[in-house]
Amino acid sequence: MLDFAAIDFETANQYRSSVCSVGIVIYRDGKECDSFYSLIRPAPNFYTRFTTAIHGLTRKDTDRAPDFPEVWYAAQPHIGSLPLIAHNRVFDENCLKAVFEHYSLPYPEYRFYCTLTESRRNFELANYKLDTVAAYLGYRAFDHHNALADARACAYIAARLWPDT
Repeated sequence: MLDFAAIDFETANQYRSSVCSVGIVIYRDGKECDSFYSLIRPAPNFYTRFTTAIHGLTRKDTDRAPDFPEVWYAAQPHIGSLPLIAHNRVFDENCLKAVFEHYSLPYPEYRFYCTLTESRRNFELANYKLDTVAAYLGYRAFDHHNALADARACAYIAARLWPDT
């Protein structure tokens, strides 16, 4: 796939609508050409110790951040009609649907693809976590669980899984 938008969300708590950051990396003609990152005030607005331990974000980081509709209004022009790719599509697509529902926004029918599923089909690895698959393909040093860094790693994987489709 030569043109796509890799996307990654981090959440504040167990609710999928609690997105607290988003990273988007745009590929055109098989190369990165654009990116977008934003913190988001989560809904509901609380953090668990578990999620903070994963990504390091706290309520202090996002209390002054914009709500999701404002962030998505800024992100949408970057995405346009591109297909979305995520590493664990189920999680990121469910986050997107949940936050659209929370704000009573009409959900666009995005085409979603999954690098996790495709990695399981194509590689024999001990596990298929984002950092494991990225390292296997030669992408080693990145700030795992930062939404933009994860989106960039996902895009790198996608460009190798679908090099010319």
